[in-house]
Amino acid sequence: MRFTRSEPEPDRPSHLGRANGGHDLPTLTNRLNASLERILPEKRLHLRSDDESRFVRLRPLTQLVGISGITLAFGWTLVASSILAIDALSAGTSARDQITATTSAFEQRLTELSQERDARAAEALAAQNRFALALDKVSQMQTQLLAAEERRRELEAGLDSVQSTLRSAIDERDSARAVADATDDHSHVHAEEVTAALDIVTGELRQAADERASAVQEAEAARQTAEELALEREQILARNDEILTQLENAVSISVEPLDDVFRSVGMNPDDVLETIREGYSGQGGPLTPMSYSTRGDAALSNSETKANQIIVTLDQMNTYRIAMEKLPLAMPVKQSFRYTSGFGRRWGRAHEGIDMAAPVGTPIHATGDGVVIYAGRLGAYGNLIKIQHELGVETRYGHLSRIRVKTGQRVSQGELIGDMGNTGRSTGPHLHYEVRMKGRAVDPMSFIKAASNVQ
Repeated sequence: MRFTRSEPEPDRPSHLGRANGGHDLPTLTNRLNASLERILPEKRLHLRSDDESRFVRLRPLTQLVGISGITLAFGWTLVASSILAIDALSAGTSARDQITATTSAFEQRLTELSQERDARAAEALAAQNRFALALDKVSQMQTQLLAAEERRRELEAGLDSVQSTLRSAIDERDSARAVADATDDHSHVHAEEVTAALDIVTGELRQAADERASAVQEAEAARQTAEELALEREQILARNDEILTQLENAVSISVEPLDDVFRSVGMNPDDVLETIREGYSGQGGPLTPMSYSTRGDAALSNSETKANQIIVTLDQMNTYRIAMEKLPLAMPVKQSFRYTSGFGRRWGRAHEGIDMAAPVGTPIHATGDGVVIYAGRLGAYGNLIKIQHELGVETRYGHLSRIRVKTGQRVSQGELIGDMGNTGRSTGPHLHYEVRMKGRAVDPMSFIKAASNVQ
């Protein structure tokens, strides 16, 4: 087939019209074709075979409609591609900043809760000390009260002895009245001595009664003070328990998204925690013996249990934070690009990464801290860079036009490692980005989406 340009035919009356016995007036279509003849002259599409030759006429209006449709389709493709590229660029550049801001805010909140917990614990300790002092004071007052009571009993026993002696003296005095005047002076002196002794004993009894009443009042005041301190201590312990409960709930809720992040990328959270702790397992001393109190063991034991659980959860969160810093969660392309192929089967074969298309020379950045284990040309990958990260994760960057790192070099997240290209088995400039877990290819989009799940 070939296209040939034919000379425009002069306007002439339609013979078909005459054959039908009528005169055709110029229609709107004919007018449009006539006006477009200079810009888009009529063309003919010749179809030739061995026996005959045919042609199809492409009039100016038909050509205008076809060109308009192609222009609209191309314009819509450009607009849609621009919108997708802008959305992808905005999501990629803001993910890291949002993760950093969220982590900082969460750590600040945990610090505030820890400070409030320490303040409440200090208040509880001070109240416990005051309660212990009050109990000691009550114990001393009870000792004094027992001593006063013992003294009173001794005085009562002495008074009974004096009263018995006084009765004997009175009986002797009555007997002495019958005696002669010779013994009158001696009886008078003895009665005065007994009366003086009785007055002394009575004064001692009054003093002992007053001391006993004062001791009873002091003991009652000490008991009331001890009850108030005990109530204050219970309130402080209750408030401290409430704070510990809130803090425990907060850290427990905050750990769940981190668990989901590691599960979403195909990693076992328990294995991740164990691996990180093996690398951060240093301990030291000296150690100071702990002191224990026999008062309020149940309440303190409950608070200590919650505090220990919070410490364990905070340690788990800190371990997760260390693990997150070791995962390749950043975007390899920070400039405008277009996703051209996803992870999975393509053309009947497994596509073990994702493709990001952009102009040749677009900077390629490391998605996480690691060590370059390969930098060179490798088969269908073309120019390839392999980076080994911790936790058994490896990333690959293929089809590069330029490699900017060497094997054995340590790189940081976001560091420039190469330029986008079209080397190897490639239909156009793009980056082939792979993530492998212990040698097995996984979907890189799970790592990219994991960065947004911790916001």
